[in-house]
Amino acid sequence: MTKLSVNINKVATLRNARGGNNPDVEKVALDCEQFGAEGITVHPRPDERHIRYADVYALRPVLKTEFNIEGYPSKEFIDLVLRVKPTQVTLVPDAPDQITSNCGWDTKTHQAFLTELMDTFGEAGIRTSIFVGTDLELIEYVAKTGADRVELYTEPYASLYPKNPEAAVAPFIEAAERVHKLGMGLNAGHDLSLVNLKYFHDNIPWLDEVSIGHALICDALYLGLKKTIEEYKNCLR
Repeated sequence: MTKLSVNINKVATLRNARGGNNPDVEKVALDCEQFGAEGITVHPRPDERHIRYADVYALRPVLKTEFNIEGYPSKEFIDLVLRVKPTQVTLVPDAPDQITSNCGWDTKTHQAFLTELMDTFGEAGIRTSIFVGTDLELIEYVAKTGADRVELYTEPYASLYPKNPEAAVAPFIEAAERVHKLGMGLNAGHDLSLVNLKYFHDNIPWLDEVSIGHALICDALYLGLKKTIEEYKNCLR
């Protein structure tokens, strides 16, 4: 069964727009768990424009499901992860000023850097995942770093899906097969939605987890959070 991890960054964005604590990020995370999500994802950035470091510390002791912290491995981020010790850390190569992640790691160029981080997090008992595209050589280099999992960057799939679903998913099937052959776990995320998630899931048999935030929170404005999580989980059955 593929797990659904809800990225709650957009909830924090809404809260930060007015100050105060409405919506309550911690309560939303706990409600997501109660409504069936198997994990919570956060992506703290240096400017704390959505999830704040304080949120990460507050969430850790109250969450009952898997906690996934994703982000660029700056010194501050590494220190945060080692203190919090989430279930999983997902390393993403985004610059501090990016609106959202828009590419995977060049794992060949950064192999030594990533390998050192895999050792550091692994020794702390934290499952590791590296955000990467579908380039098979770069997936091979993920394995060389010692990462536990790959998270496939799915924006290219989501963009092409409305025009040609088969062509959109084809490179991801090939990438997933390579990940599976190399003995790593498989996650996926970025622009997955109720429109394209089921088709992706049905064609990727080794999918351990999807991390979904923006589309899920947008859908919740119309369907409500409980119903939305139920609909996403239906796509993963």
